[in-house]
Amino acid sequence: MARYIFVTGGVVSSLGKGLSSASLAYLLQSRGFKVRLRKLDPYLNVDPGTMSPFQHGEVFVTDDGAETDLDLGHYERFSGVTAKKTDNITTGKIYSDVLRKERKGQYLGKTVQVIPHITDRIKEFIKHDTSKEDFVICEIGGIVGDIESLPFVEAIRQFSNDIGKTNALFIHLTLVPYLKASDEIKTKPTQHSVKELRSIGIQPDIIICRSERPIPLNHRKKISLFCNVDIKNVIETVDVKTIYEAPISFAKEKLDVQVLNYFKIKSKKSNNLTPWKKITKITLNTKRHVNIAIIGKYVELKDAYKSLDEALTHGGISNNLKVNLIRIDSEKLKVSEIKNKLKNVSGILIPGGFGKRGTEGKIEAIRYARTNKIPFLGICYGMQMAIIEFARNQLKIKKATSSEFDKSGVHIIGLMHEWEKSGRKVKGTDKDLGGTMRLGSYDAILKDKSKIRDIYKSRLIKERHRHRYEVDISYKEKFEKKGLIFSGLSPDHKLPEIIELKNHPWFIGVQFHPEFKSRPLNPHPLFSSFIKAAKNHR
Repeated sequence: MARYIFVTGGVVSSLGKGLSSASLAYLLQSRGFKVRLRKLDPYLNVDPGTMSPFQHGEVFVTDDGAETDLDLGHYERFSGVTAKKTDNITTGKIYSDVLRKERKGQYLGKTVQVIPHITDRIKEFIKHDTSKEDFVICEIGGIVGDIESLPFVEAIRQFSNDIGKTNALFIHLTLVPYLKASDEIKTKPTQHSVKELRSIGIQPDIIICRSERPIPLNHRKKISLFCNVDIKNVIETVDVKTIYEAPISFAKEKLDVQVLNYFKIKSKKSNNLTPWKKITKITLNTKRHVNIAIIGKYVELKDAYKSLDEALTHGGISNNLKVNLIRIDSEKLKVSEIKNKLKNVSGILIPGGFGKRGTEGKIEAIRYARTNKIPFLGICYGMQMAIIEFARNQLKIKKATSSEFDKSGVHIIGLMHEWEKSGRKVKGTDKDLGGTMRLGSYDAILKDKSKIRDIYKSRLIKERHRHRYEVDISYKEKFEKKGLIFSGLSPDHKLPEIIELKNHPWFIGVQFHPEFKSRPLNPHPLFSSFIKAAKNHR
């Protein structure tokens, strides 16, 4: 039977519950246990697919096509366990499921209520498809005390009783602030947060204390006393210089040891921190660096491109250098400024996106990369902009555009209404926006003797998609005559997956999102190759 670890947060949000959960997962895996990670989000959206990145950060996509919270990216990158649709659920999805059953009469005329119907559905989600795991780590979004979180907190309280308290562990992550004016560390916010949690019926077994400074022993004893938690289970986590230090920090505090002690489980082997120490050393100490420009609409919020930032860092790790990210707002990028803004970069990346805003800035930046032989990587929307740029300036189709943002002109990029997956037809739509895109993992066949084939070292690849528009394959011959090769296609040869430019050191566009599959301990080959090309460009 699986043991369940529930991670809640208090005082303020964005303290790092996702990173803490991911780090604990790695430490338990390293000791020989099988771990699953899940996220319960309290917002009413069915999924984050239609939410602005400014609201929620990036949308992380799983192999099986779920649009999920970005914390699932942390889970995958640190644990290496591929997330599924069943690993992220929201209040919106919970209520939708319950109301759908109510409309079908499946509650047999009963009054449908938060307790037991909503909480029962949450408990079903927590336990579903977990028979083979040793540990299931469930992170509860938001903070204790929020109205939105109450059904989830109540559900995990009930769940603990259902499976027996010896099979469930509660970890509470709180902020222990430092007041500069009085030169004091304050434990009162943590005390109040735990009091709030206990008022709902949950006594935390472990408290993780986030602080910008080391917490003195007498302060930890105070937290132990007032929160009724053993001093050994008051875990300190001081702000780290890089997130890759997190597993090392938690191991030093013996978080995994205390978890195993709680469950009275003997470790199968000692944890292995050598890989994290190695990449932390490269990340913090290497003096070699390369500048990469990310030109997009959401650069003001770092979480909007979280997986992308991480993948570029992984590419740097594999090349033993640091990647400096130069973030440029494509909406504010003027043609006259491009040369000056990009003069010190060794690589240009156009990420995924939607809509018309900032397109002309992206297209002009791509032209600059193409004509000046600067390594270029276009991802999803970035590949489509590269197609439009080439069509306008090399094929002389001056009105080349996408039907996504221009209903007139020549639609080199168009709405995809139907595509193949797993031997069946899947239909898209331009009416409902949520969950109607080409989502999840799809196959691509790589062209012989192409740069992309050399990078992947494989003829068949599987990558994750998230888009609604496709490059029109009927233009393939015209593009290739001018030197833009369609080096990756869908298995039926109808959908362009990858383009690359002849007579250029490194110019590649991909219709998928390779950043979702990059790991710090296993960097994605596309990003490793891109950073290597940028390093050689300097």
